Amino acid sequence: MVSSNEYLEYILEQLSELDDISYRSMMGEYIIYYHGKIIGGIYDDRFLVKPVKAAISMMPDADMELPYEGAKEMLLVDEVENKEFLMELFDAMYEELPAPKKKRN
Repeated sequence: MVSSNEYLEYILEQLSELDDISYRSMMGEYIIYYHGKIIGGIYDDRFLVKPVKAAISMMPDADMELPYEGAKEMLLVDEVENKEFLMELFDAMYEELPAPKKKRN
């Protein structure tokens, strides 16, 4: 299944109070970046984030789901309607996320 543009727009609106949110379309799904770091994505109209310690501690009961076959499991964000929670989640996760890989020339 491919994620809808409407769901992407909804998630981007929920994140609109954060600075430097961007996304990239990839095979019908969307990768979400925060200050240049991959924080998660939208897969089959589900908002999933990387399972870093901060995210696990803020969402201890979150389901672990596969974004697509062959991928590593990610955390399903249930509280997408809560802008305050999303801002806190992204800020808490940021330091634990790996730096972007350097592009080869």
